[in-house]
Amino acid sequence: MTVLLVAGSPSEHSRSAALLDAVQQRLQLRGVEVERLHIRDMSPQALLLADFSHPSVAHATAQVARARAIVVATPVYKAAYSGVLTVFLDLLPQTAFKTKHVLPLATGGSPHHMLALDYALRPVLQSLGAAHVLPGVYATDAQVLMLPAAAVVIHDAIQTAGIGSPGNGVLQTALQTLAEHLNRATITADLNQAVALVGRQPHLATTGWLLRCGPLRASGCLKRPFAVRRVPRRARFR
Repeated sequence: MTVLLVAGSPSEHSRSAALLDAVQQRLQLRGVEVERLHIRDMSPQALLLADFSHPSVAHATAQVARARAIVVATPVYKAAYSGVLTVFLDLLPQTAFKTKHVLPLATGGSPHHMLALDYALRPVLQSLGAAHVLPGVYATDAQVLMLPAAAVVIHDAIQTAGIGSPGNGVLQTALQTLAEHLNRATITADLNQAVALVGRQPHLATTGWLLRCGPLRASGCLKRPFAVRRVPRRARFR
């Protein structure tokens, strides 16, 4: 499983990139394979002219295609996500995020720009066919402090006080939600594959795990064993 981290800031060192760094650190601690995509490193001319044959565009598109989940980080300018991210998303195929789970991150000068996640960025991510767009994480400039020598301090309300410390910040909670969605999607895909396999091979019996979800199980789904079996036609009338 690969998670692609997309940096949508035009700056080399930014608060939104600092959030991506925190996400990458936590995902790697979980043993997740992570890839980074810095849109600012792509060819500006290729982005603006929609040159799909350019190596940087082709490579970025391939990264999106092979990712199981995508984390998009952007600064908020003029109550909307960055122009750099706008140009990149316009280059992607209409179904580029199909079957993928997307976690949006944003930083802004004040809490008033928080709505940019839901009213500007989320509709675009959904239009690209995302299987699920998770609730976004928004951090103000006061919660992500830029220090000299490119050092960054992220407030405890956004992340945990430290790796392995008690209590979860909104970033850690968002990553846990992302992991749960990916696990459910994996189990569902395995179940569908097993059912399809049994349909092609009548004598095959398959066992595994099935998710049982209900409105009262807010903490997640429970797993129980399942068996898929197709009885041969001649055995049904014995």
